Amino acid sequence: MTWHVAEDDLRAYARGELAPPLLWSADTHLAACADCRALLAEAWDPVALDAAWERLDAELDAPRPSLFERLLVRLGMADHTARLLAATPVLRRSWLTAVVSLLAVSVLTARSGHSTTTFLAVAPLLPLAGVALSYGPVLDPTHEMAVVSPMHGFRLLMIRTVAVLVAVLGLSGAAALALPAYGLDALGWLLPALALTATGLALTPRLGPVLAPSVTGGAWVALLLAAHAYRTGADQVLVPFTAAGQGAAAAVAVLAAGLLLLVRDRFDLSPSGAR
Repeated sequence: MTWHVAEDDLRAYARGELAPPLLWSADTHLAACADCRALLAEAWDPVALDAAWERLDAELDAPRPSLFERLLVRLGMADHTARLLAATPVLRRSWLTAVVSLLAVSVLTARSGHSTTTFLAVAPLLPLAGVALSYGPVLDPTHEMAVVSPMHGFRLLMIRTVAVLVAVLGLSGAAALALPAYGLDALGWLLPALALTATGLALTPRLGPVLAPSVTGGAWVALLLAAHAYRTGADQVLVPFTAAGQGAAAAVAVLAAGLLLLVRDRFDLSPSGAR
């Protein structure tokens, strides 16, 4: 070696205060110079070294935020809220791909000359299923992290519900735009979707996060089968998608939302009834 790192620079390097480009030059030189490494070892504070290793371990162990999480933080959302929201299972690519595929098949069925019944029947179930997958110890892999977070259980549920509704209703709305020939009739799924989601959430404290949406979805399927059995003409619109059916769906959504507010504190209870 024809040169060595100055002692002042070595001390600054040991304290972590040496700035580029001197830092880069010192890194390169220390890799090849045993004498400078020996001087650095003498100048290094053991306490500072241990603290540096602890900081490095913490940095390496910290999970890297996803693009979605970083976007939420940039929009002003708190770090812990963004992390819990980004961990929502149904906001992952696999679930969204399944939703898009199902909606695409329903739209193609309607555009091929069939009625919109399949699309109108399937679309309301998607938000209900999405919310069910976003809350509860059985289906949500991040449930334990959510439980120990300093957040009201009902607030967490509402945050994830809004995220699911924005994603699924947005996709369903885009699919409805692909059926311009049906006009506003293609939006007949919207009120039933809100009614089913609100009902499933309201029943969750009593029936659990799996049984409540299952019962709600089963009731919707049973209603559609009964309406299909009792309609008189092949081209007649099913009752849930008539004006009377839409009014009933709106009423159910409002009542279920009111019931959900009444039982909101029960989302902080464990199955045994303890908080």
